[in-house]
Amino acid sequence: MIEKRRERKDQHIENYLKSQSLTNNLLEDIYIEHKALSDIAIDEIDTSIEFLGRKIAMPIMVNAMTGGGEAGADINEDLSSICESLNIPMAVGSEAIAIDDEESRESFTLLKDKDLIKVGNLGSERSIEDFTFAADLIGADIMQVHLNMAQELVMPEGDKDFRGIRDNIKNLSENFATPIIVKETGAGISKEVAKDLIDLGVKYIDVSGKGGTNFIEIEDLRDMDTDFSELYNWGIPTAKAIIDVRSISRDVFIIASGGLRNAMDVVKSIIIGADMAAVSGEVLKYLLHGGYMACESYLKDLNDKIKIIMCLLGVKNIEELKKVDYKIVGRLKELID
Repeated sequence: MIEKRRERKDQHIENYLKSQSLTNNLLEDIYIEHKALSDIAIDEIDTSIEFLGRKIAMPIMVNAMTGGGEAGADINEDLSSICESLNIPMAVGSEAIAIDDEESRESFTLLKDKDLIKVGNLGSERSIEDFTFAADLIGADIMQVHLNMAQELVMPEGDKDFRGIRDNIKNLSENFATPIIVKETGAGISKEVAKDLIDLGVKYIDVSGKGGTNFIEIEDLRDMDTDFSELYNWGIPTAKAIIDVRSISRDVFIIASGGLRNAMDVVKSIIIGADMAAVSGEVLKYLLHGGYMACESYLKDLNDKIKIIMCLLGVKNIEELKKVDYKIVGRLKELID
């Protein structure tokens, strides 16, 4: 069983690189306007934000990817070192495997002594005891509670019973010592679910909308006996999820993820309501195809380009960026209306 779980972790990475279903996060349907009289020097633009009481260099985190499989330790070592050098947060992949498999723990514990905001990760069905173990394993500053119903339903060995999750999230938000982020895994958070989560005491939501890593396809590639391709387009586009969640609350901290690949995606996500953006798929591609330096350069360039766009919009910091006017067009306008 443990060997199969390790193998599954590695298969997820391999199948992500093989996946071809490109869904749309609809951020292209956000129109922002050039400001020709900017009256700003790019050197005075500040992309830093506060997260969990710590100033981070840019409004970006590296989102959950892996840990526990054979490739996981090397990936987490490189990503955590890059995030430490850039002063941005990093989330690990699900730590569930480490609860039962001692050999897999090293791929997570390597983060423990690094100076960065560390984000742990477990499924929403797990107990407070499991979350405490997972938080201690990496020295987590905050824990992701992931919702992955779509993935589980198409995974041959996946869970099929989702009763009790609301009560568990409420228990975690009220009684767990470490803050939590409730995170979808590529199918998005709706307005109704956002309201439920906020009522349960959740203060951080990662929308993880449609447009990025497609776990239905990734699981489908593992199982030759079924064909779930008709569900590849399932989910709420990232742009709609951000707008919907922000419409429910001005106070909830929103992390935008789901197909964010470039600086324009990050900027638009913040303009329409996110507090921070999270990237994973593009980071993984740069790391595995180009290596450590290519991955680090990608993230540095991302910040440089965010500053260029902010200069073109005439804003000096992230709080000003959040106030930039925008228009919704195309398919996103149809869905919002």
